[in-house]
Amino acid sequence: MWYNFVNIFFFVFHTLFTLFNITGWIFKRTRKLHLITLTLTAFSWFILGIWYGWGYCICTDWHWAVREKLGYHDHSNSYVHFLILQLTGADLNPGLVENGTLLVFVLSFALSIALNIRDRHHRKKMKRIV
Repeated sequence: MWYNFVNIFFFVFHTLFTLFNITGWIFKRTRKLHLITLTLTAFSWFILGIWYGWGYCICTDWHWAVREKLGYHDHSNSYVHFLILQLTGADLNPGLVENGTLLVFVLSFALSIALNIRDRHHRKKMKRIV
């Protein structure tokens, strides 16, 4: 019973986290938090990835452990591939999904950095005017 709850929690949390990583730069109020979540994602993928493998995601690792306890044996190496497969039934090329995920991540990170810098300059400018 507990594992079913945690499985659903991970589906919801990890999916929302992923969607926020893609779209959080859009809204001025969420840009700082967006930069933090992208930095945490980069830390997991590239720093923890040194020891656990490139693109390692702690959320995916924990979710897979829960799903194994429930008797599922997922064969996707990436959460995005798994999510596409679960939601649409489309078993896309894993390399294509990983490359697409990386591209969207890099674009989101670049937009987040640029917009956070712009917002900061704008705030400083407004303080000088007032």
